[in-house]
Amino acid sequence: MARRRPQSWGDLRRDWPELTAYERFETFVAALLTLIIGVVILVALYRLIASVIDLLLLRALNPLSPQVFQTVFGEILTLLIALEFNHSLRIVVVHERGIVQAKAIVLIALLAVVRKVIVVDLFHTTPASVGALAAMVVALGVTYWLIREGDERSRRSPVASPPASAPPRTL
Repeated sequence: MARRRPQSWGDLRRDWPELTAYERFETFVAALLTLIIGVVILVALYRLIASVIDLLLLRALNPLSPQVFQTVFGEILTLLIALEFNHSLRIVVVHERGIVQAKAIVLIALLAVVRKVIVVDLFHTTPASVGALAAMVVALGVTYWLIREGDERSRRSPVASPPASAPPRTL
């Protein structure tokens, strides 16, 4: 009989005695990391609010100025990266999935590179660096698309097992 996956923190507490020692360890570490990232998110949110108040209200800077835009949106993307990372860890804790989620890691890496593209000063960056950033965005975007397509294809068509009478395939 397959074990039912917990869907909430309450389910996790209820099902805790049924988990193996390694599942408990993995869940504990993921929960602790979730808490740590939660603190990072709160600090980043505080810094974002303080930065916006300082840049736009106290200094009366133009929000369309490239430097202000880069600062504010760089901090927003940093916050979004931390939120996505925290969400990925929460899925590990609550849904009993493995730690390494390739799709989530590629998405977080893509967000980090996009953040870098926004905050980089193109007038003081070499063309090779800009090209490298562009290549990373394309590579991560294609990788994310391929993973997503593979997930959708596997959901649409269940894996058909060969008939019982069919001989095993050899290479």
